[in-house]
Amino acid sequence: MLVTGAGGFVGSAVARLLTQEGHHVRTIMRASAPRRNVADMDWEILNGDLRDAAVVERATKGVEGVFHVAADYRLWAPDPDEIRRNNVAMTGNVMRAALAADVRRIVYTSSVATIEPPAAGTPEGEIRPSDETRPLDEAKAIGAYKRSKVAAERLVEAMVRDAGLPAVIVNPSMPIGPRDVRPTPTGRVVVEAASGRMPAFVDTGLNLVHVDDVARGHLDAFRIGRAGERYILGGEDVPLRQMLAEIAALTGRSPPRIRLAPGLLMPLAVGAEAWARLSGREPFVSVDALRMSRYKMYYSSAKAARELDYRARPHHEALADAIAWFREAGYLR
Repeated sequence: MLVTGAGGFVGSAVARLLTQEGHHVRTIMRASAPRRNVADMDWEILNGDLRDAAVVERATKGVEGVFHVAADYRLWAPDPDEIRRNNVAMTGNVMRAALAADVRRIVYTSSVATIEPPAAGTPEGEIRPSDETRPLDEAKAIGAYKRSKVAAERLVEAMVRDAGLPAVIVNPSMPIGPRDVRPTPTGRVVVEAASGRMPAFVDTGLNLVHVDDVARGHLDAFRIGRAGERYILGGEDVPLRQMLAEIAALTGRSPPRIRLAPGLLMPLAVGAEAWARLSGREPFVSVDALRMSRYKMYYSSAKAARELDYRARPHHEALADAIAWFREAGYLR
């Protein structure tokens, strides 16, 4: 099996599960990529870049299936268009190579970023989780990362429709858990909160899911998912305030009690982005992230549960596993 992004967070979980089930795993890694998640694994590692079509063509030869998990997962970049170029180029190269190699099945890792965020569903303001029936138009997507994932997902859908690409699309929500080396934006929230550096919060919400449950959903999609279909792989909808309180309880800290409106943080975000352009370090808070925080990112995995028999453990277990890994890996002080 070819697993792109096997050195990353979700990719390493997918690759490890494949290994546990007896599959040979091949992956592509740049020479400069962190090797922490592959150091103890007997995987076939090809040096190269997914933006290089020739490298991808070599990697897909002779494999039964492809899991394209790799992505440029940044919510901010000095050149925002770079994120879109990277994700579209990598996805196009992998899909074309898999089609040419006549692989049996492809699982493409998209994101709930390609689905319209939920709106208040009742006069009382109750939030009804969004689902696969609400694809997001790229022009309405907030931020370069979301636009890039919409564009890449539409590319895959077009190849399924026009070229018979045997691809199933999965849309993870906000995975948390072990091996979040970078860490991801959600993982950074866990680290900052567990370190006592989040004294306030905004009124938003997330759908939290254990990364290993997302990995299991990938393998189920490979086995029984329908080509061209999308499956949300989520967990539980959790207000940010509750998430931070649970992290505080797990780390023996006091939970934040100050609620701030996103608009009040905009000057901070603008300043953080200005500093990021000078320092080269991604800001913890960005303008696009604050714009997204106006929505509660709640999603339903009912379709995956129905068609893939997908199940996710309680989000509190995912938080506990994430904190334990971050502590052991030296991210928490």
